[in-house]
Amino acid sequence: MATHEKLSFCRICMGTCGMVVTTDDAGRILDIRADRDDPQTWGFACHKGLRAAEAQANPNRFLRPMKRLEDGTLVPIALETALDEIAARLDGIRQESGAEAIAGYRGGGGFFTSSAVLMLTDLLKALGSPKMFSSATIDQSAKYVAQGRLGLWPPGKTPVSRCDVMLLVGTNPMVSVNPPFDTRNPVKRMKEARARGMKLIVIDPRRSETAAFADVHLQPLPGEDVTVIAGLHHIILREGWHDEAFCAQHVADLDALRGAVARFTPDYVAVRADVAPELLLEAARLFAQEGRKGFAGSSTGPDMGPHSNLAEHLIEALNIICGKLVREGEEVGNSGAVLPRLPRKAQVTPPPRWWEDGPKSRIDGSGMLADEMMTGVLADEILVPGDGQVRALIVHGGNPASAVPDQRKVVRALRSLDLLVCIEPTATVTTDLADYILPPYTQYERPDLPFWLYEQMIYQDVAYTRYTPAVASPPAGAELVDDWFVFWSLAKRLGVPIDYLGTPLDMQTPPTTDDLLARVAGHAPVSFEEIQRQERGLVVDSRPLIAEPADPDWAGRFSVMADDVRGEVDDVLAEPVEDEQFPFRFAVRRLRETFNSVGRDLPATRKRVPYNKAFINPEDLATIGAVAGDEVEIVSNTGSIVAVAEPDATLRRRVISVPHGFGGLPDVESNRGYYEDGISTNLLLNDKVRETINAMPRMTGFKVALRRIGGKG
Repeated sequence: MATHEKLSFCRICMGTCGMVVTTDDAGRILDIRADRDDPQTWGFACHKGLRAAEAQANPNRFLRPMKRLEDGTLVPIALETALDEIAARLDGIRQESGAEAIAGYRGGGGFFTSSAVLMLTDLLKALGSPKMFSSATIDQSAKYVAQGRLGLWPPGKTPVSRCDVMLLVGTNPMVSVNPPFDTRNPVKRMKEARARGMKLIVIDPRRSETAAFADVHLQPLPGEDVTVIAGLHHIILREGWHDEAFCAQHVADLDALRGAVARFTPDYVAVRADVAPELLLEAARLFAQEGRKGFAGSSTGPDMGPHSNLAEHLIEALNIICGKLVREGEEVGNSGAVLPRLPRKAQVTPPPRWWEDGPKSRIDGSGMLADEMMTGVLADEILVPGDGQVRALIVHGGNPASAVPDQRKVVRALRSLDLLVCIEPTATVTTDLADYILPPYTQYERPDLPFWLYEQMIYQDVAYTRYTPAVASPPAGAELVDDWFVFWSLAKRLGVPIDYLGTPLDMQTPPTTDDLLARVAGHAPVSFEEIQRQERGLVVDSRPLIAEPADPDWAGRFSVMADDVRGEVDDVLAEPVEDEQFPFRFAVRRLRETFNSVGRDLPATRKRVPYNKAFINPEDLATIGAVAGDEVEIVSNTGSIVAVAEPDATLRRRVISVPHGFGGLPDVESNRGYYEDGISTNLLLNDKVRETINAMPRMTGFKVALRRIGGKG
């Protein structure tokens, strides 16, 4: 049988790595490798991306729609029959309880399907329901909150490739391949940046793969991001290292910020966060004075921790007070490939506080961010009786039973639904609870564009995009579905129109995936056909986009310390720091081999990482009489988990780090157990302590206790 090599790109994460896919005549993936000639990722691919052949042939993959019978068993069902039944049940719920009883949840698989990424939202809008949730609001939604409270700067920040200095907080892009660092072959791009002289400051309780490149590495106790960043503000303002002219022109309340951080002296930071004053001083000096082009940025570390909205606010405020933004006359990064190229004026858009308008949660009054309600209240939206109680949930490429904090409560909520539909290619903790499972084509079996909503985070310095056709075929006999077709078909059956990117779809004749992708690319300065022709993608617009002068008499200003933000600072200062009952701090951790829970069931991954271990500093292990391979119990104020101890000298002391995305359904006899599935860290979490505005639970940086259980069982 002949073999065929085809170019494509990976859609597991924001790395978007160029790949060479080898298939046989039947379209089965035989091999996959990084494309050394890819103009953006330069031959890089990670363990996850190189497992595409295993993913296509995954024994846990669903090859036809499934329906759960009353006795709990799953049986195959024809696609059109499944859609008929789902639509009928949705209509019954709508008639009985109203449109708000129908909700949606989008996970990573949904985000990285460019033809369908927003269509579940479109379906819910057509039905009249605002109940759209996603993994984004239990990830880094603090970034939206920070923008909403600070204000916006249209020209944006300097791309990594042009930075003189960078401050990275709670992020390890050398492993996670996530922004704010450049996601395109991050290790090589870091080496290039360091070789040209870029200075790097990293704040992370672990000497991570990224921290290994740093000029200054601060290792605070997890959960003290606010303390450390406020300490940097204190020093910069005390020493006069801020950009005084920029602040005078663009900041409304610098003195309020100065007053708010007055107590965060280096000595206070040292006592509370365990960071040496001289290191804090050097980090502040390096960031504020080592070149004007650069930025401070973060990822899940501060955004999943205590006071996450305040932490992110202060991180972005560093960029503002130090003037580390693209200025008038300077070149903007990515001017827009499929996103529209728009003028960028060097002026502040006043704080929009989007969440103050629009629908509110009946649970806590929280509003919406980016057309979504807050996932932190999803379980209560399902469990709490009353008008608007969610009775049906459509899950698009997500695993909320694994991802959402307070796992037992979330599972109880999902079990209580009248209808749970999962659009998911493989078995997950959530599909174990689903009434219907609709398996979509996997990434190489469908046409696609890169994750266009975030294209300016992925391709920071160039207006680049690319198209891939389907380069592989589904297994013989499979009945799969395009993600978008589910939403279009349900809308048709329910008698509501889909408005797709501002244009109504024909509700009698379905579009093709390419039709939808052409609409996505409608703002590109070249035709969709031209994008399709370029196998390795193309720079659609090489003209520099220059930041324009502000409008005459423009009065917009950043608000770096509004009253509600100051209230959160006061809360931090008032809270107790030490807790004898829980002397350790828990920290989130990513693995190279998985993307949240994605890929955990693949044979090569299971061989390398059969379960998630508890990484602990060797000296801390010694204090509890434990060694590598012993079972240890980690206890929070919510629950406890047992995991195998793994010494990790890169972790500072008093920290326990366990990767997330593992574990089966809790308290179920069929659960395969820790040594087969690992354990869910969400069993340590609750949703009772939530941030204001985005209802973000605390998922890292919280206090725990540790004790040895015994040797490996």
